[in-house]
Amino acid sequence: MSKEILLLEHVEGLGREGDVVHVADGYASNYLLPRGKAAPVNPSTRRLLLKKQAERAERDAVERGQAEQRAKQIAKASCTIPMKTTENGRLYGSVHEAQIMDALKAQGVVLRKDELRMAQPLQTTGVFEIPVQVHPDVSTVLKVWVVEE
Repeated sequence: MSKEILLLEHVEGLGREGDVVHVADGYASNYLLPRGKAAPVNPSTRRLLLKKQAERAERDAVERGQAEQRAKQIAKASCTIPMKTTENGRLYGSVHEAQIMDALKAQGVVLRKDELRMAQPLQTTGVFEIPVQVHPDVSTVLKVWVVEE
């Protein structure tokens, strides 16, 4: 059997605050309900659901606005990373996310490692466009210049 419940807080692997989900009876009655993480769905919790959905929509709109501002700041920035190279332009080593984040931090732009979407480390000199995902709905591109030292 399954039970329909309203999540009162984020539960990893199940849903976010304000979601209505179906879970096993035992999971609901032995874990979620006693710990205050969920409530059974009834007319009063439906009203609570509407309130939580409105709060989440407002919070998401604010977060998206902040993410769009960060995306504009990141799109304007570019970083130059000097590296030792061989005669044919290959790098001794490679450029990783940490080096890019340090170069940006010096410019006042702060990124988290999970926001950079590098498929693999950079191994040659040149100009690279690295995708950056600052919010699930907001992404931008960062220019990275890898030059000879």
